[in-house]
Amino acid sequence: MSPYKRSFLELAVDSRALKFGEFTLKSGRISPYFFNASAISGGRQLQILGRCYRDAIIDKGVKFDGLFGPAYKGIPLASSVAMVFAEVGQDYPVSFNRKEAKGHGEGGLLLGARLTGQILAIDDVVTAGTAVRESFEFVANHGATLSSFCVAVDRQERGRKGSGSALLELAGIFNLTPISIVTLDDILAFTSDDPRFAAEIAPRIDAYRSQYGA
Repeated sequence: MSPYKRSFLELAVDSRALKFGEFTLKSGRISPYFFNASAISGGRQLQILGRCYRDAIIDKGVKFDGLFGPAYKGIPLASSVAMVFAEVGQDYPVSFNRKEAKGHGEGGLLLGARLTGQILAIDDVVTAGTAVRESFEFVANHGATLSSFCVAVDRQERGRKGSGSALLELAGIFNLTPISIVTLDDILAFTSDDPRFAAEIAPRIDAYRSQYGA
């Protein structure tokens, strides 16, 4: 397993961003794990998380002109990624959106830098793909192209068409490069190797993967 994947999983477990148990998802499925990026909230934690995103992006080899953080969780995530890219001498503009238009001050839905060129969006996880669809439309409406979408966790669950994962399915629809720090396979490998989780948690994740995985 890549160092950035292991670093992310250890951070996620330590911060309780990644929890194990029984969780009812929006889809109605009962999942043996749940990821909540908001639990990673300290400055040092966000720095480590940003570096994990950065290393996954570099590992994928994508080229982009700016970062976009879809409201709301994507806002601090994209900011942390921009800062750790600056650590290695790469300075990218960052843009965000509002859920609702503001009628005073700067107004509108766009915050931060003007969207231009090829845009990489940063979010926590893709389930139904709503954030991907909304980000694609928002970026296009502002004259740029959403070319890549990076998440912390790819749940690798079947998409609407029942073939590839939701992230891969959306990547095909919108011609995006999909990127993730870890996948469900990585979580399964991590729990299988860790004595804390190997006996009880890993078999449940494996069963869930067999039932709902792409």
